[in-house]
Amino acid sequence: MSGILILALLAFLGLSALPLIGSFMGPGGGYGGQQAQTPGAGNDQALLQSEVEAFEIVLQREPENETALRGLLEARLRLGDVAGAIAPLEKLSELNPEETQYGILLAQAKQQQGDREGAATIYRKILEESPLELQALQGLSVLLVSQERPQAAIGLIQDAIDTANDRNEEQPGSVEMLSLRMLLGQIYAQLRRFDDAIATYDKAVELDPQNFRPILAKAIVLKADGKEDQAQQLFATATSLAPDQFKDSIQRLATAAPGDNSGLAIPETTPGAPGNGATRVPPTPAPAESAEP
Repeated sequence: MSGILILALLAFLGLSALPLIGSFMGPGGGYGGQQAQTPGAGNDQALLQSEVEAFEIVLQREPENETALRGLLEARLRLGDVAGAIAPLEKLSELNPEETQYGILLAQAKQQQGDREGAATIYRKILEESPLELQALQGLSVLLVSQERPQAAIGLIQDAIDTANDRNEEQPGSVEMLSLRMLLGQIYAQLRRFDDAIATYDKAVELDPQNFRPILAKAIVLKADGKEDQAQQLFATATSLAPDQFKDSIQRLATAAPGDNSGLAIPETTPGAPGNGATRVPPTPAPAESAEP
């Protein structure tokens, strides 16, 4: 599977391999609404390290102070210390069992650190409570594929689609189906089962003919399968339907050589994903006086 195919399908699914981890580590969204610091040498690193130490002092006195836990989490992630983020994530997840995003963050961190079984256990626990949680479905399916269990990954998403269909029969329109179809198509594409991927994307197009994402995904698969003429027709259609901010990215995908992701700037979220594709970060608790570094 070419790098460009995997990158593009993840991006236009409205997900990424580590969407929440990335949102903490990227610029702009610092702790308590502060401007994020870009990790680097010198003063920035020293400032972030001093924040870590200050939050650790607070947590020695108040181990369940959520403001300090979140501050420690963000500071460690901006330092690139994903392993160090696991402890505050475990505590935040324990304190907020109803907030699935902390669990997803924790699973992603464990997955990035090579603890696949630990990540899978967390994803499965989330799915027991919320069987249609898209990020948990994606995370677990990626793990299953990486463990050479592709049929288990496909079955996981097909079961979710069946559950969604049942719920929509009981209450029409209660579950958004497009992203589940996109996720199943992504798995087929990663497995180079191009015919299955295209058939899945066709079903997604039927759900929302004016949504550019499944059309674009089908174009990417056709391009990877060497069907350039068919792919270019769909790239043109996707460009015509996409919001202006995505048109340049689609054009780069259309003209890129196979396996070439140089210069690619694909957005991680797109219209049509759950909640307009936005990554939902758990809310910051009200500041406590003792949580100030």
